Amino acid sequence: MNSARAWLVWGTAVLAYVVAVLQRSSLGVSGVEAQQLFGISAATLSTLAVVQLAVYAGLQIPVGVMLDRVGPKALIVTGGVLLAVGQGVVALSPPVIGVAVVGRVLVGAGDAMTFISVMRLLPAWFRGPILPQVSQWTGNIGQAGQVLSALPLSVVLHSAGWSPAFLSAAALSVLAVVLVVAVVSESPEGRDRDRAVLTWREAGRQLGESVKRPGTRLGFWSHFVTQSSGTVFSLLWGVPFLVGGLGFTSGQASGLLTVLVVSGVVAGPVLGVLMARFPLRRSALVLGIVTVLGVVWTVLLAWPGVPPQWLAVVLVVALGVGGPGSIIGFDFARTFNPLRSLGVANGVVNVGGFLASFVMMFLIGVVLDQVDAARVASGQPSDLFAFDSFRVAFLVQYVVVGGGVVGLLLARRGTRRRLHLEEGIQVAPLWVALDRRWREARRRRRGGA
Repeated sequence: MNSARAWLVWGTAVLAYVVAVLQRSSLGVSGVEAQQLFGISAATLSTLAVVQLAVYAGLQIPVGVMLDRVGPKALIVTGGVLLAVGQGVVALSPPVIGVAVVGRVLVGAGDAMTFISVMRLLPAWFRGPILPQVSQWTGNIGQAGQVLSALPLSVVLHSAGWSPAFLSAAALSVLAVVLVVAVVSESPEGRDRDRAVLTWREAGRQLGESVKRPGTRLGFWSHFVTQSSGTVFSLLWGVPFLVGGLGFTSGQASGLLTVLVVSGVVAGPVLGVLMARFPLRRSALVLGIVTVLGVVWTVLLAWPGVPPQWLAVVLVVALGVGGPGSIIGFDFARTFNPLRSLGVANGVVNVGGFLASFVMMFLIGVVLDQVDAARVASGQPSDLFAFDSFRVAFLVQYVVVGGGVVGLLLARRGTRRRLHLEEGIQVAPLWVALDRRWREARRRRRGGA
C-alpha cells in the first residue's frame, strides 16, 4: 500500500483518464466547426454532445455492476478501445450528422468505463488520509485532457483540418490501452481479492442496497450540483458563448478553458485536505461551491449590456472549482459503501453530474434556437450565439441545479439520521458547530490570559 508501484499503477490509470477526458471534450473546441461542417442548428449541435453524455450516464450503473464483477483493468482497456474507434468514426465521417452521432455514442460508451474504473483501483493501492487526496488528484489531473483538447487538438483542428485532428486523438487512446495492459494491476496481489460479486442476481441486489443507502444518494446529488455547470460550459457551450456572446477570439476562448482546468488543479488539493480534516462537513463544502457558482452566474447574466471579459475569467475560475468539488460525491460513496460494491456505488454517483449536464445542454440548445427564431421573426438578422440569447438560455441552470440542491438537502438529512442511529454520531448544523468552536477558542484565550 502507498508504495512506489502503487504510484506507477495510479499514474498509468490516470493517463488513460486524461485521454478519455480529451476525447470527451473534443467536441467543445470544435462546436463552431461542427455546425459549419454538418450545417446544423444549435439544438442539433447539442444533440451530438447530449447523445454522448446520455450514453455515458446511462451506462454508469451497468458499468458499475460489471466493474464489481470483472475488475477495473478490463474495463479501462475496453473503454480505451471504444474511444479510439469512436473518434476514428468522427474523423472519417462524411458531412452526415448521423454518422458523427454514432461516433460520439462510441466515445460516450468508452468514456463511461474509464473514470469509475480508475477510482475503483484506488482503495486497493492506497490507505489512510492520503486516499481522499489521491481521489482529488485523480479528478484534477484527468482534467488535463481538457487542456489537450483546448490547445494541441484545437491547433491541429484549425491548421490541418477535421480528420487529422480526430485521428490523432484516436491514436492517443490506442497508446493509453497499450500502457494500461502493460502496467496496471488490480491490486498488489495481482487481482482484487475483495471482489465478491459472482452472479448478476447478486450484482442487482448490491445495486439495490447501494441506492438505498442515503450516503450514496448524497454522493449522487453532490455530483449533480457541482459538476454539471462546468461540464456544459467546457464540453459544448463555453466556446460559442465566449466567441459569439462576449467577443473573445477562438484562441482566447480555448485559453480560458485551460484556465478552467488550472483552477480545478489548484482547488483540488485544498478540497482534498478539507475533506480529510472535516469529513462531517463535506456537504457544506458542496453547498458553498454551488453558492459561489450561483452568485457569479447571476452577476454575469444580470450585467447591463455585454459583461466585461474579466467577469468571464472569474466565471471560468469558479466553474473550475466545481470539477474537484464533484469528487466529494465519490468520497461519500466510499465512506458509506463496502469495498465489494464500491464500483456500482461510484456508478450511481457518476450518473448525477452527467444526467444534469445533458439535460441542461440540450435545453440550452433548444432555448437558443427559439430566441433566435423570435429575433428573425421580429425582422432582425439571425445571431444564434448572441449574448442576449445566452442570457436567456443559461437560466436553465437555475432550475436544474436548484432541484439538485433540494435532493442534496433531503439526502443529507437521511444520511445524518442514519449516522446518529447506527454510530451515535450527531452532526450539528454548521452555524452551531462554528459558534461552539468560537466559544471554545474564546475560553482558551481567556484561560491563557
